[in-house]
Amino acid sequence: MTNVVMSKTKAKTLVAIYARVSTKDKQDVTNQLRELRQWVKRMGYAVYQEYVDNESGSKGRGERKQFTKMFQDASQRKFDLVLFWALDRFTREGLQKTIYYLQQLDNCGVKFHSYREEYLNTDNELVKDILISVLASLAKQERRRISERTKAGLETARRKGIQLGAPAKAFLRDDITKLIADGLSKKAIAKKLGVSRVTVYKYC
Repeated sequence: MTNVVMSKTKAKTLVAIYARVSTKDKQDVTNQLRELRQWVKRMGYAVYQEYVDNESGSKGRGERKQFTKMFQDASQRKFDLVLFWALDRFTREGLQKTIYYLQQLDNCGVKFHSYREEYLNTDNELVKDILISVLASLAKQERRRISERTKAGLETARRKGIQLGAPAKAFLRDDITKLIADGLSKKAIAKKLGVSRVTVYKYC
């Protein structure tokens, strides 16, 4: 497929179309692109370029070449708006990453529009600031939930007597020395302390 590239003019809004299909989905991107092109035409805009990835949406930006290229071009304001089929076609990396990408576009002065989710767009100036604020709030809440879950998990592990992190070297050396004096084998010591036999040999 040949990308459609136009030079930026003052007359029309230039749109970057992003489409993605996973090789596991066994889907054809043709239908997506046809409808996205038609939307651009109906709006009286012009297609700057089509960025198409055949990768899983759970892969990061660096692993999706066209996704990466689109953000590079966005940082140079080569287009005015990013149009994608739906949010799960844009990315599946989780809430924080999704919001980060959308905010990055906004920081570049580039708007975004989800074809299947009309409420998810910033090409409407009346809702732009509200949407960005809501997205930022959701990202903050998600970070807080992750932090709380992590702390709760660590506390549960401590209560169960699970050792967290590598033991301090001084205490490790003392424990190994004591267990050797008790007649334990190096293999048994390694298993008891949850360290490798190489570590036991190191402190013997």
